Amino acid sequence: MAEILSRAAPGGVTVEPGFELVEEGLGARVDPARPVVVRGYLPAMDAGAVRDAVASVARDLGHLQAFGLRPIGELRTRAVHEEDWANAWKRHFPVLRVGRRLVIRPTWRRHRAAAGEVVLALDPGMAFGTGLHPTTRLCLAGLERLADAGLVAGARVLDVGCGSGILAVAAARFGAREVLGVDIDPLAVEATAANARRNRVARIVRARAGSLPATGRPYDLVLANLIASLLVRLAADLYGAVRPGSGGAASGGRLLAGGIFVDREPEVRRALAAAGFRLVGRDEEGDWVALEAERLD
Repeated sequence: MAEILSRAAPGGVTVEPGFELVEEGLGARVDPARPVVVRGYLPAMDAGAVRDAVASVARDLGHLQAFGLRPIGELRTRAVHEEDWANAWKRHFPVLRVGRRLVIRPTWRRHRAAAGEVVLALDPGMAFGTGLHPTTRLCLAGLERLADAGLVAGARVLDVGCGSGILAVAAARFGAREVLGVDIDPLAVEATAANARRNRVARIVRARAGSLPATGRPYDLVLANLIASLLVRLAADLYGAVRPGSGGAASGGRLLAGGIFVDREPEVRRALAAAGFRLVGRDEEGDWVALEAERLD
């Protein structure tokens, strides 16, 4: 099919196998039983040439059916208008309010800050974390609540799987003394560092490639907007990254965990409890949950 389309499509041909999402939507597995979509692209300036090309492709695909291969679906055409694809996605990212006073401003949009607002200028690049996804919003709202409780100002913060750096930068803007963002994706490390500079918190926010277990002193607050399976697997390492209680205090630092499907919440709760955490807060939006826990000693 790709060969037939390529004869009429100087703009190129794509072959898109059927797939199913795995790893809670972060991965994909090709499913040979699902239909394959083959697309060919051709210039539309000459309407007659387009009609001739479509007729030729339809005829040749009909001949291909005679070989008794897998069924071939109907040939469909549509106009694809020219776009600046590098920038077209930006129009879908508005200025976003989260919680009472946090505002996420994409760098290509303007916003006049009101009194008391904490504005984050953000360009996600190719990293996850724009504030549009419920998991990010839940973590930002939880972070604001912790800040209101006095648990962020002056704190040492670790952001595991920092993505665009949105949580790390927000922690710095809420008064954290030191923030480290870690991610296994080098693009995320670059995005976090760039967004820290953009928000003038580069002296507070550092980013490096890596994951848990954390090295050095434990942190007052650990942010982990991951997925349920990772939170379960890393529960003990997350516990080790959180500061223990001292001076007779019953509890130590806090963990804010996001990226949890509602139906995976019990599993995550059990893993965190087994590691030594006590659940102290929970937020839900749609099918997603964020959990706040403190370290017990």
